[in-house]
Amino acid sequence: MKLFYDLHIHSALSPCGDNDMSPMNIVNMSIIKGLDVIAITDHNSVKNCLPCLEAAKGNDIIVIPGMEIQTKEEVHLICLFRDIDCALEFGGIVDELMPDIPNKPDFFGEQLVFDINGNNVDKESRLLVSSVNMSIDKVFSTVGGLNGIVIPAHVDKRNYSIISNLGFLPVNLDIKTIELSKNCNREDFIRKNKYLENYKIITNSDAHYLGDISEPINYMKVESKDIESIFNFLNE
Repeated sequence: MKLFYDLHIHSALSPCGDNDMSPMNIVNMSIIKGLDVIAITDHNSVKNCLPCLEAAKGNDIIVIPGMEIQTKEEVHLICLFRDIDCALEFGGIVDELMPDIPNKPDFFGEQLVFDINGNNVDKESRLLVSSVNMSIDKVFSTVGGLNGIVIPAHVDKRNYSIISNLGFLPVNLDIKTIELSKNCNREDFIRKNKYLENYKIITNSDAHYLGDISEPINYMKVESKDIESIFNFLNE
């Protein structure tokens, strides 16, 4: 069966995310657009994953808890987890390694935290678009130990991508899937980087606004509509 997906969505917790990116708004817009599975991937935090999961209850859509971490090499990696407990455990580890740089809401944007009922209850005070004191290798080993998966984000971009910053995809890492940005010319990029044909390639929205959430264009073929089938697809 086909599952239409968007595995890279930012809530209003990310400073670059619009304040309208509340859990309920994200879930409802994803349903309206006809998506089957989404992932919440805020910068360096999982604090809005649980309220997004709660907002999806009773609806025929799968919400995967995740994070877009910025490593100490200034590389963005999408970290996805099978369950909220593992996501929260990873979030706690990252939280301890975050630099104590205060956010400047007027410049970067607010960082809104919601409760399970979708109410804005707090604001993250530290700037989430900072590099965490965790290496790429450590992210892969830690997420893997929590039964999660790591996907290098927007590898075609000049900034914050593993290819632009390192110049290559490390063969020692358990990389099965990579992400290209939605505006990337896939055929042209792969033609220039032939070795990427060895990886599964997905495209997400990297949405910061409700209207940016993907239309039902990108899909995965799976056995059934459940987390295990989705992770099996990404790990093949």
